[in-house]
Amino acid sequence: MAKAVAAPGETRTETPQWRQQPERLINFLKEVRSEMHKVVTPSRQEVQSTTTVVIITVFLFAAYFYVVDAAVGRAMQALLHSLTR
Repeated sequence: MAKAVAAPGETRTETPQWRQQPERLINFLKEVRSEMHKVVTPSRQEVQSTTTVVIITVFLFAAYFYVVDAAVGRAMQALLHSLTR
């Protein structure tokens, strides 16, 4: 941030940064408290359903990557076998 330079004869009314720290901290904590009032804890059923979705998705991706890895591995093996003949 650029700081303003006081012209000759002018006085600076800006407070030093170290004096602003307690005020900034208090303001920050008030904002945190305000945001924490907006937090909603999910129900047990919501947690179970989202956990189930995550577990199923992990297994689907694992199966997909297994198939892709096997296909690429076999293709590389066939390529290397044909090149070394």
